[in-house]
Amino acid sequence: MKIINSQVTKDIDQGKPLKLDLGSGENCRKGFYSVDCIEMKGVDIIANLNEPLYLIPNNSVEYVYSRHALEHVQHLLPLICEIHRITKKEGKIEIIVPHFSNVYGFSDPTHVNFFGLYSMFYFVSPENQPKLRKVPSYYTNVRFIIDSIKLQETFEKPFTL
Repeated sequence: MKIINSQVTKDIDQGKPLKLDLGSGENCRKGFYSVDCIEMKGVDIIANLNEPLYLIPNNSVEYVYSRHALEHVQHLLPLICEIHRITKKEGKIEIIVPHFSNVYGFSDPTHVNFFGLYSMFYFVSPENQPKLRKVPSYYTNVRFIIDSIKLQETFEKPFTL
């Protein structure tokens, strides 16, 4: 892990809450620090999401955003624990991943995780899970509160290769 943008270090030293875009590449969300495993234009922090985010202090992040990155992470459970560790108690975490039924989900050979409607409930206390379907929560000791889940279907037009 390496912090490239010195403003990140200054904000950490001054106790300013961070906003991180995990796996953003060059397309970082405005107002967020970009975290990616490859050094490229716009990346503020180089970090392999399969390894601890040891330069980010506990409870120092007010908002974690990740769009189409977690499906590529081989060690998802430790990353979920790291996200929990670095996020403030009242912080917000927004994760966008493809649903396993997405036509591109299994096509991409770099996808190692597949997500369903209840995947994130494995990190929620049983009493806060939907009554319709409870899932085990013993894989980690981290607990989140889910505000909302949005399922967006992708329909493809028929085509010929």
